[in-house]
Amino acid sequence: MNLAAIVSAAVVLLLSILSLRLLDTYYWSSLRSLLPFTPSSPVADLVAWNGTIYTSDASLPFADAMAVRRGRVLRVGSYSSLKELVHSGTEKLDLGGKVVVSGFIDSHVHMIYGGLQMGRVELRDVNRKEEFVRRIEEAARNSKPGSWILGGGWNNDLWGGELPLASWVDEVTPANPVWVTRMDGHMGLANSVALELAGISKLSEDPKGGTISKTADGELTGLLIDSAMKLLLASIPEVSLNERREALVRASKYALTKGVTTVVDFGRYFPGAPVEFSWQDFSDVYQWADSSGRMIIRVCLFFPMETWSLLLDQINKFGRVLSQWIYLGGVKDFADGSLGSSSALFHEPYLNEPHNHGLQLIEHERLLNMTVTSDKSGLQVAIHAIGDKANDLVLDVYQSVASMNGVRDRRFRIEHAQHLAMGAAARFSQQGIIASVQPDHLLDDADSASKKLGKERADLGSYLFRSLLGSNGGLAFGSDWPVADIDPLHSIRTAIRRIPPGWEDPWGPTECLTLKEAINAYTISAAHACFLDNDLGSLAPGKLADFVILSTDSWDHLAAGGSASVVATYIGGVRSFP
Repeated sequence: MNLAAIVSAAVVLLLSILSLRLLDTYYWSSLRSLLPFTPSSPVADLVAWNGTIYTSDASLPFADAMAVRRGRVLRVGSYSSLKELVHSGTEKLDLGGKVVVSGFIDSHVHMIYGGLQMGRVELRDVNRKEEFVRRIEEAARNSKPGSWILGGGWNNDLWGGELPLASWVDEVTPANPVWVTRMDGHMGLANSVALELAGISKLSEDPKGGTISKTADGELTGLLIDSAMKLLLASIPEVSLNERREALVRASKYALTKGVTTVVDFGRYFPGAPVEFSWQDFSDVYQWADSSGRMIIRVCLFFPMETWSLLLDQINKFGRVLSQWIYLGGVKDFADGSLGSSSALFHEPYLNEPHNHGLQLIEHERLLNMTVTSDKSGLQVAIHAIGDKANDLVLDVYQSVASMNGVRDRRFRIEHAQHLAMGAAARFSQQGIIASVQPDHLLDDADSASKKLGKERADLGSYLFRSLLGSNGGLAFGSDWPVADIDPLHSIRTAIRRIPPGWEDPWGPTECLTLKEAINAYTISAAHACFLDNDLGSLAPGKLADFVILSTDSWDHLAAGGSASVVATYIGGVRSFP
């Protein structure tokens, strides 16, 4: 190459470099987001400091400062160790000594159903028959004739245990069909107008896995239990698309106020509900919200087990991670009902019902076959089980499936695991089963469990949090919202104290958890329970920067079972609430 050519090439190179430097300030911020994330990146977008940060990361449980870059944790430690990451564009967040925890993961919710319930008749706190009737009467007075009065959340134990009857509300709702569900979702009350519309009469027979409640004289009471609910649900007009979309947004905003940054959503799927609901909500609501920029919390979705092939097709086409907001989880089914509806399945009968052991909602062979097929396809399986016999049944099914399909990281889940027979807690550990439990259900069941099961059975086998944790089984916490409020701080306090309303002492004091154990069940263990622990669940370098600032500056206050509230919720290092 001659001298002229060399000079020419050098000039071109110099001009290119100058051009790139001039363009750098315009392009670099967008180009930077495309580069691989490296914990050693030199500049933080956000540094939070002067706090008590509980990371849920065993390698460094506590820190007083945290740096965030491009939505992920860059570094945690002391502020002095992070100062080099602070530059002119770094946002500095003084925590004022407040306690900070990883974003809460609610392991079991029904988001759209919960959002819908927020706009319906609320019966959660009703403790008198008269108030039950008054609220339904008020809703009917404000509704057009012929329109359905929907709602729920009632707990008959709050007014002494007597179950509501259609006759309670028939007189005040002569022109409107009524359907209000019990808090657990396994029983509902219909008025006579609704029963007639659904074609349910005293001659109607119980469907498999359900009960049409009748008096000793064979008259309808208005109560429908578990799969019997589907006889009426088909008559209720489908919720409009806009209502479901609004419900998701409403529910998500509410979750953020409680510090919940991720939920595991089991959909509008409960005994008697059409399995299509979950898939309609996935396509019409979640995918719409994602594509239109309306997703504000992260969601891991589970679907009815009988639709396992549809989920497998989705995962094969698009993978499990659809976006930063939506993850495809697994499949779910039901083994039994609920304690409050006396349909949870037990080895021994209910105390005052010698012929009632509860309901098995699915035949053993069918449950086994669907679980084998789902698991062989690589899908995670979750099964609802509340009574001790139902839990043993599911543990047996999981053991058989693991033996047939071979060893792999499958993370089988049992949803609720409320009442366990002797030795069952140890089986969770031995088989590597995750117990997805809801601490606040303990508060609702403490009194009724003794009445329905007898004190000894209730005390020895109910809500065995420490036994499940101590046996090294996975313990993931959630709310089952709207069955209980979506409030992790309240649930954590319940798990630490275990003191039901009106009680002075804990129910099962040996099962109380420490603060760290309870928070971990809402963070890192909850992330592990849905295969999201590589990205979520702890404030460790490389993970998504979802965190919550609490109102207290005292860790000891929380550890002693003290209360606190959420001051701010951050997702990906960006404040989402308030």
